[in-house]
Amino acid sequence: QVQLVESGGGLVQPGGSLRLSCTASGVTSGSETMAWFRQAPGNEREAVSCISWNGAITHYSDSVKGRFTISRDNAKKTAYLQMNSLKPEDTAMYYCAALLVGTWPGTRESDYKYWGQGTQVTVSS
Repeated sequence: QVQLVESGGGLVQPGGSLRLSCTASGVTSGSETMAWFRQAPGNEREAVSCISWNGAITHYSDSVKGRFTISRDNAKKTAYLQMNSLKPEDTAMYYCAALLVGTWPGTRESDYKYWGQGTQVTVSS
């Protein structure tokens, strides 16, 4: 079993930045495909970004491309999501996911086996 814990969320003004972290523990090599999803109230959970086991391949949704950057440190079993130029529409609960069981890039909830509890990101002035 793998546990994922997110951190780094908070309240930020439009145009600001936040860095989310997701640390894995339990029975994990620390090298599974990892991803970030988000869910705003009343909306379905949507894929934001994912990163291959070695960090060589990444994928972003069109809504965050050019503003968000995903990275990972396998030695620390941690994935990161650097979010710049934040907009009010980025407001959501952000979830970390690990172990791709579907097809790359894995944009559906069912594509990942393990999930964190989420961290809230609110973009507001």
